[in-house]
Amino acid sequence: MIRRVFSTLVIVALLAGGWVYWTYRGPGPAARAGGATDVILPHGAGVGQIASALKAAGVIGSRDVFYLAAKMGGSGRHLKAGEYEFPSHAPMAQVLNAIAEGKVVKRFVVAPEGWTSDMVADAVRAQPVLTGVIETPPEGSILPDGYQIERGEDRGEVIAKMMAARDALLAQLWAGRAPDLPLKTPEEAVTLASIVEKETGIPAERPRIAALFENRLRQGIKLESDPTIIYGITKGRPLGHGITMKELVTATPYNTYRIAGLPPTPISNPGRAALAAVLNPPKSDELYFVADGSGGHVFASTFAEHQANVAKWRAIERARAAAGGGK
Repeated sequence: MIRRVFSTLVIVALLAGGWVYWTYRGPGPAARAGGATDVILPHGAGVGQIASALKAAGVIGSRDVFYLAAKMGGSGRHLKAGEYEFPSHAPMAQVLNAIAEGKVVKRFVVAPEGWTSDMVADAVRAQPVLTGVIETPPEGSILPDGYQIERGEDRGEVIAKMMAARDALLAQLWAGRAPDLPLKTPEEAVTLASIVEKETGIPAERPRIAALFENRLRQGIKLESDPTIIYGITKGRPLGHGITMKELVTATPYNTYRIAGLPPTPISNPGRAALAAVLNPPKSDELYFVADGSGGHVFASTFAEHQANVAKWRAIERARAAAGGGK
């Protein structure tokens, strides 16, 4: 009788062990909708709370097996909060490993170089996983970059991260700036960098344009930057057409064809390269530049050279117009 009971207990133990092993290592439950299940594990949640949340979401088949595996394996001390996405039928072992390694869903909001603060704020507002209401931050106060965000994060916190990143970079670059710059404050550096950012999409040209504009500031020559005209009219949104003569002479605080020196605020959010170019420009005596017809610019130190370059550009424009009109 004792032998029979013992045998029965052994069989039960083996069956139980096999069930536990299969529950832990075998395929997990099917996702209730779609091919994956999204779960948010809050900060401060213990192993028991995490196990219950996973069971309630249908990610694991047994709360108790998950709890025991996390405790006995030691991973329970390393489970990380965040948003996770588990594929349908994911084994419990895979689920536990993902949470222990912090393989959270990575979401980003991107602020490209040269965007205005209005554009960045609109991008943050458009993120459905974020919460809260934001005002548009000051122009030039954001560092263009990709920023990781979490579901439920406040939009104001995201904007604050962007602003803090710009402040940290600006402080570093300002401390290491070249001597004798025609810029009195870090804010003036940001304003000039925002113009440089909008003047060219070619990274190699930024230092050259920065040096050219600083030469103009030193000599009291107007910057005559087309992007400042656009900003004064549309706050940086595209005009939808080339600048007209009427727009060229329109009086705004930003039109550097009419005002001397820098405009009152930045006209965009400049990136690292534009800020660095303005604060450590190359030596140069250039004062003029114009489009070269290939997407870049041609530079000149004298007005006579510049006039010749402008004439070449006008010829290119006329040839393109004639080719377009003949189609």
